[in-house]
Amino acid sequence: MGQEPERIRAEIEATRADMSETVDAIGYKADVKSRAKENLQEKKESIVGLKDKVVGGASERTPDSAEVKQQAKKAASVAQENPLGLAIGSLAVGFLAGMLIPSTRVEDEKLGEVSDQMLEKAKQTGQEALEHGKQVAQETVETAKETAKQSGQEHAQQVKDSAQENAQEARSGATV
Repeated sequence: MGQEPERIRAEIEATRADMSETVDAIGYKADVKSRAKENLQEKKESIVGLKDKVVGGASERTPDSAEVKQQAKKAASVAQENPLGLAIGSLAVGFLAGMLIPSTRVEDEKLGEVSDQMLEKAKQTGQEALEHGKQVAQETVETAKETAKQSGQEHAQQVKDSAQENAQEARSGATV
């Protein structure tokens, strides 16, 4: 009989501990404001960490002003030499960016099958534009190579002619 009151006391203590944990859990769940603040704080810390990471990575990859000027001059010259190719390339890039954005539920409900058909036609048109853009770019590269080759040959001929003139002048100066 001496063991039964001790066992009952131990059960009562265990029940109290369980009830205390249950009350604490209910209190936590009922305290929506605190949970929302905690969640908001976690999100804020996550965003700040991500911002720091992005800013650090961007500053490492940011070109200096000389590189920016050089790339701007290069882009301007390409645009001046081939505006049609630039326009087609821009169109293709814009199209691909648009394709990456998912459609909304409202678009699917309102447009349905028409949207799917237009999307397929747009994909085909975009692919054709991309292929044409590649072809124009390749032709531009070939033209640039040919121009550079021709210019190099002309320069080489001028150097050769100049060298021959200098050699003749040197010979005539040596014979005098």
